[in-house]
Amino acid sequence: MTHTTRSGRCAWLFAAAFACLGATLHAQVPAAASTKIDSGDNAWMLTSAALVLMMTGPGLALFYGGLVRTKNVLATMMQSFFLIAMISLIWFLFGYGVAFGKGNAFIGNPLSHLFLHGVGAVPDPDYAPTIPAQTFMVYQMMFAIITPGLITGAFAERMRFSAYVAFTALWTIVVYFPLAHMVWGKGGYFNWALGGHIPVLDFAGGTVVHISSGVSALVCAIVLGPRRGFPREPMLPHNVVLSLIGTGLLWVGWFGFNAGSALASGALASSAFAATHFAGAAGGFAWSVGEWIHKGKPSVLGTASGMVAGLATITPASGFVTVPGAVLIGLAGGFVCYLCVTHVKTMFGYDDSLDVFGVHCCGSIVGMLLLGFLASAEANPAIANTFKKGDAVVSLVGGGGQFVNQLIAVVVTAVAAGLITFVLLKIVNAVIGLRVDAESEHAGLDVSEHGENAYNQ
Repeated sequence: MTHTTRSGRCAWLFAAAFACLGATLHAQVPAAASTKIDSGDNAWMLTSAALVLMMTGPGLALFYGGLVRTKNVLATMMQSFFLIAMISLIWFLFGYGVAFGKGNAFIGNPLSHLFLHGVGAVPDPDYAPTIPAQTFMVYQMMFAIITPGLITGAFAERMRFSAYVAFTALWTIVVYFPLAHMVWGKGGYFNWALGGHIPVLDFAGGTVVHISSGVSALVCAIVLGPRRGFPREPMLPHNVVLSLIGTGLLWVGWFGFNAGSALASGALASSAFAATHFAGAAGGFAWSVGEWIHKGKPSVLGTASGMVAGLATITPASGFVTVPGAVLIGLAGGFVCYLCVTHVKTMFGYDDSLDVFGVHCCGSIVGMLLLGFLASAEANPAIANTFKKGDAVVSLVGGGGQFVNQLIAVVVTAVAAGLITFVLLKIVNAVIGLRVDAESEHAGLDVSEHGENAYNQ
């Protein structure tokens, strides 16, 4: 085939693609703005979307970038920033429909919002009746971006960039999108409020975000194997200051993550905001004290890790518990995550480079299960009288029954995410190859995968 022929066919393909896109955009000419839109709610949700995006870049990029060795800092940060581009386009193509389109109990219809068709100025009453559907779409997209970003901490410093691109794209499509639909989507299996089967409380992503990514991170660490030299050679963070800046950005962004999940700027957002802050503070305090007792000195990085643990732990519970409940959850999360990172990881010998499983997964499991007992109508009156089974009102206030519901969601999420991740890794390894070779790993991924250096010598 000649170069001219190939160019001609490419031109026709691009022309056809843009014609389809143009037709879709033409069909999306906004209808008259709904009178139900609340400008205050919309302003808060746009702000929250920006805050959640800040969690990925620069927050997560700096947090993870500072924790790796000098020769891998750019490659690690690149993974966070590349996700912003790639996942946004997948979301635009069909992802939003898979996660929030009308479908069955496990997945939405990928064709329902192809090229974001029908997502405009008119609110979607099933999800957020006081803001444009486009605002809700953008906000949810930021969650889809950061979730696979969390996993990258587990295979830092050893995965090929091409393998990373293939794996995270596939994982987002077949793990994240279905889980988001099951927990938050209309008719989702765990969303009783919108026609589901089991009433699970997960305000901002304990299952969808943290447990799914944390379990997947553990599987990645085991399948790829440890970094060369682990644990014999020291692999210390190259710049703790960067990680501390990233921690601060993550904490601020987490208010958009949790309080934004109220989808309005009312009292529930305030309650989730307060719960988020106090749980983060309690998590940092618990980790510091535990490390102080165990090692004789509280480390700065340990305190930062505890803060992130507290924030991850409160995420599913932030809109359902009072401040005292949030403090209890944060303390438990900081303590449990410290034990998982310092003892469980050592006991089993896996190389989860940046402790994604120990902090995010273990923390959110604690939060999901404690929420089963601590869910309070004082924090969120809707859980006491909104849900019905037939003519009977069903209370989701904390107790043994709700604990069982939470446990089912945790187990289903962990098993599904873990098994699918294992299969995806095997497929990517067979087609592309997961790990860089020994020489490339020794030189560092900055040079071997991207041809750059973070610091000029």
